[in-house]
Amino acid sequence: MRIVPAVTAFVAAIGLTVAIAATSHAIPQKGQSAPPFKVVSTSGQQISLANYKGYVLVIDFFATWCPPCREAVPHLNGLSRKYGRQGLQILGLSLDDGDEEAVKDFIASKRVVYPVALAGQDVQADYGLRSLPTAYVIDKRGNVADRFMGGSEATLRNMEALIKKLLAE
Repeated sequence: MRIVPAVTAFVAAIGLTVAIAATSHAIPQKGQSAPPFKVVSTSGQQISLANYKGYVLVIDFFATWCPPCREAVPHLNGLSRKYGRQGLQILGLSLDDGDEEAVKDFIASKRVVYPVALAGQDVQADYGLRSLPTAYVIDKRGNVADRFMGGSEATLRNMEALIKKLLAE
């Protein structure tokens, strides 16, 4: 009979832990200020969210081992080439746990044309990452315009439509 209270306490503790984790790492919502961050690119450049004020920014959270992430790179490169002169910036933030060499190899093999940095645990938590790839589109004022998860053609088309709209504002 002592097992029932122990199991109940264990289940309650797990539920409390999940509830605390969910509230402490809320997903940024449309219209909210994008969480600030500071990272160092693979080329050694200091990058922060403040660098992108006045630009439309796509923050692409990816991993080198993620097939949909790999497939999204040509599309992101194309967006950078197509809209870069109009004020679009793209930043790739890798979730490859401290493996900068793997990320550099990925950048070279995929011919990535935008800056890439490793995303620390704090950045991952601040952006409430649950799956990959996840891209946030940030407007010129530094607010979250939308979040896109996955790499389907429809997702990429919707992202591009939003970018065009934001660039026209």
